[in-house]
Amino acid sequence: MTFAATLERRFTTELSTAWRRLEGYAATFSGTADLGGFQERIAPGAFRSALSGDILALLDHDAGKVLGRTRTGTLELREDGKGLAFALDLPDTAAGRDVLALAARGDLGGMSFGFLVPDGGEEWEGTTRTLHSIDLREISVVSAWPAYAGTEIALRSLQRHDGAQKRQRELRLAEARQWA
Repeated sequence: MTFAATLERRFTTELSTAWRRLEGYAATFSGTADLGGFQERIAPGAFRSALSGDILALLDHDAGKVLGRTRTGTLELREDGKGLAFALDLPDTAAGRDVLALAARGDLGGMSFGFLVPDGGEEWEGTTRTLHSIDLREISVVSAWPAYAGTEIALRSLQRHDGAQKRQRELRLAEARQWA
């Protein structure tokens, strides 16, 4: 089964801040997303070939709200054993300040990524699609719920915390998913 080359988007919820820098995971390998008519997994290594291009960081997939990009060094991306890790230096713009304020309050819904699937980059087993190769175009800070569960949004500050904020946020996200 092959789909036309249309830009796809997926959501995750792992994010932390340190000063004006967001860090976290735009995608993880740990879960399977229920996307309505099918299930989807991301295989380790799926992002490897896409990381050399110029990838944008956006707010809510809006190309008019660029938060950073790999070409300028304001967005760093790497694939590790957990997923697609990122570090984003937020700009001193209205969108950058909004993201920072929402992250500090714990109001952001998560991270997302926009991608194309190159020929041979997917494998279907019944109604489950495994992505083996992803042509990554952008990652986005979003206010929506994540498609991929098992990730988190947490605020990392210069102060030390005991994980209580993370647990509270996970509970709020689980409750929100229940009503989504």
